[in-house]
Amino acid sequence: MTTDHTDDLAPADLAFVRQSIAVAERSRDEGAHPFGAIVVTAAGEVVSSASNNSLPPEGDPTQHAEMRAVAAAFRALGPDNMAGTTLFTSAEPCAMCAGAVYWCGIDRVVYALSEERLLVLTGDHPENPTFSLPCREVFARGQRTIEVVGPLLEDEAARAHEGFWV
Repeated sequence: MTTDHTDDLAPADLAFVRQSIAVAERSRDEGAHPFGAIVVTAAGEVVSSASNNSLPPEGDPTQHAEMRAVAAAFRALGPDNMAGTTLFTSAEPCAMCAGAVYWCGIDRVVYALSEERLLVLTGDHPENPTFSLPCREVFARGQRTIEVVGPLLEDEAARAHEGFWV
């Protein structure tokens, strides 16, 4: 069990994190990996929502929920309107997804499940070889600041993974 530091977050932030967890749960129910992400504008509008689509034959390893949500938001808003956007995700963005966040102009990431906790849940499952590289470390190497909040609500987010990676 983890201690979630949610006292400083706005109620809308927690609602959006829970919305990303719900997307992850639907993804699992549909037979895909249990990850979900949404992108929200500075005005609080959900501009994109995505689940994981990395399983063949339709999907590929680049189709993580975060990558899909960020790409859809960038296409919808364009580079001039990405300022103030937040990625809410059921799990900490991996190095690939953190790169997409950076290059597409997302300003803030709020995630539920840490990469460390995800590794405990997935073990060495070949469909999810986790990176031991926190997104904060990826962002720290960039030329612009990206605010990161998380992990939050890890126990809630972990439920979508329980029993999946066996």
